[in-house]
Amino acid sequence: MTTRRVFALNGPREGQVVETRTYCRDEPEPTIVGLEQEIAVVTPERFQEFPILASSVVSQPDGFSLRNGHAHLYAESETQTFSVTIFDQDVRVRAIPTTWVWDYGDGETVRRDFAGAPMPDHDLAVETPSSHVYTETGDFQVRLTTLYRGEYSTEGGPWTPIPGVAGVPSDPLTMSVWRTRKLLVAEDCTANPDGPGCASPFVGDDE
Repeated sequence: MTTRRVFALNGPREGQVVETRTYCRDEPEPTIVGLEQEIAVVTPERFQEFPILASSVVSQPDGFSLRNGHAHLYAESETQTFSVTIFDQDVRVRAIPTTWVWDYGDGETVRRDFAGAPMPDHDLAVETPSSHVYTETGDFQVRLTTLYRGEYSTEGGPWTPIPGVAGVPSDPLTMSVWRTRKLLVAEDCTANPDGPGCASPFVGDDE
């Protein structure tokens, strides 16, 4: 006869006997029902249920661009940490942004492995790594989905990767795209504010 004892390696039962079983040497080694529940595991399905905050969508200029100009768009994202108890064990979970999927609302989409960054001196005439060009005027809904990879640590142990990713959509941003109009005039707009070219140089769809 053979006696097998199984000890917990971590968690509140660390060092304790989880199971003791005796069996004959010529018998198959018995399985321990429920043994897998002694080790806290964060599944992909559970990871996707965590309240991961979406990225913020930012544009320069704010919600505005010119037709054929370079609208600079980027995401503000951060790594997020959660604490949860599984089988009486303390588990920390991290959600790390890795991929940003953009839908610019004009039929163009792009998948990037970087979030972009603010450019205080950005000019619509200058292309940036995360800028987009609208070839038509109008209002467009910019949508962003950020993909987060996950990992977890049980009772302060090493970080274990979680298979798959969690996709978190952001609130859409409305981009208003205008075109410019050039006029050669001899009027003095101070003397005649209603003269040609004294109105806004930006033109929408209705003009």
